[in-house]
Amino acid sequence: MNSDFRHITVLLDEAVEGLAVRAGGRYIDGTFGRGGHSRLILDSLGPDGQLLGFDKDPLAIATGKALAAEDGRFVVVQRSFAELSAEAAVRDLSGKVSGILLDLGVSSPQLDDATRGFSFLNDGPLDMRMDPSRGVSAAQWIASASEEEIARVFKEYGEERFAKRMARAVVARRAEQPFERTADLAQVLTVANPAWEKGKNPATRAFQGLRIYINNELGDLEAGLDAAMETLEVGGRLVVISFHSLEDRIVKQFMRKHAKGEQDKLPRDLPIIPKAFEPRLKLIGKPVFASEAELKANPRSRSAVMRIAEKLR
Repeated sequence: MNSDFRHITVLLDEAVEGLAVRAGGRYIDGTFGRGGHSRLILDSLGPDGQLLGFDKDPLAIATGKALAAEDGRFVVVQRSFAELSAEAAVRDLSGKVSGILLDLGVSSPQLDDATRGFSFLNDGPLDMRMDPSRGVSAAQWIASASEEEIARVFKEYGEERFAKRMARAVVARRAEQPFERTADLAQVLTVANPAWEKGKNPATRAFQGLRIYINNELGDLEAGLDAAMETLEVGGRLVVISFHSLEDRIVKQFMRKHAKGEQDKLPRDLPIIPKAFEPRLKLIGKPVFASEAELKANPRSRSAVMRIAEKLR
């Protein structure tokens, strides 16, 4: 795997500003990547501040360990952010973290490195795993999944309206020869897609759905958001950057649910609202999108949306 691919951090300044970093605070970067957000957080921390980074990608971990060797305030672990509450408990950080940042999706180095198998534009082994040492690769899954299951993944996670037709084509071709390369799968999906969208590769949605499924990205997100609530201190900030409508929907609904509380479950004439039914989060500002300048410099930022909330109890 090549480590020389450049990553441009999306909403860099906006995300760190949203965390409202305090010099002596404790923070978590749940998606270290190549460390863009982490380095800016460290720039805002004082000598007693702490930053814990998470990532599943071994190349990201290598970059993180190099940063940790330079800066004693930083530690990185190779785990999903879905497990951050367990890691926080081991480090005596439960309910003591001042801010948590989650920058979702796939990084530029992962997309650009053909050996990782994420891209339909660059031919490589059909893998798609964030951590290649764990789980089932996309090629292994495609080889054994039923036509119905493949269609479900394309439709549910990729929002591909021709999912059934594309799944049928995949199953028909694999009967003759197994899929091992990204370009091979992309070609079959492209031919099977009857309505190409202007400016979008016909295989885009199916590849996206497959990647999300292989890495359990939505399940990890739901678990990570719940874990963040238990790990943050009162007044701590949760900042989440999404790149996919399904991700953003989960984040939006989660934040709105906890900002609303459960008062609707109580009798209307109850004079005092029990604390357990009060809101747990306060929404901070409106959703944030990439600026025109950032869009020009990094077209991949066009789908980014950032939401911020603060823990009330």
